[in-house]
Amino acid sequence: MQKILISEADFDIKAEYAALKKTGVGAVVMFAGIVRDTAKDPQLVAMTLEHYPGMTEQEIDNIIKQAEARWPLQGVRVIHRVGRLLPEENIVFVGTASAHRAPAFESAAFIMDYLKTNAPFWKKEESKTGSVWVDARQVDETALKKWQ
Repeated sequence: MQKILISEADFDIKAEYAALKKTGVGAVVMFAGIVRDTAKDPQLVAMTLEHYPGMTEQEIDNIIKQAEARWPLQGVRVIHRVGRLLPEENIVFVGTASAHRAPAFESAAFIMDYLKTNAPFWKKEESKTGSVWVDARQVDETALKKWQ
């Protein structure tokens, strides 16, 4: 199974689970990030994600290698969408598989925290009043510190 996919196309969470489960493990943990629902942010119209091809995959591969060095993993899958996404569409998928739940949970959280801060993606939010590039958030930097 390919560990990393950057794509404009949506992903199938059920298929991703089945692929991770086939590794013969005792725990699969998955996280899916979704464009905020307009009911929660009525101004949001769309989100556009851009990346640096080649560099983005290399950085995600580095993140996965760090996770594999810390936890006994039998499977890892990271999918990140790019392009213009509408509210309620999938953005990111992180799945990890291990013999036990703790390594699966911890490694998925680790990968997601590093993706939010270190992977070269740029996000622009389009609202009813205009568009703005989204800056890094302090909460993401704080979450990353627990792994250092």
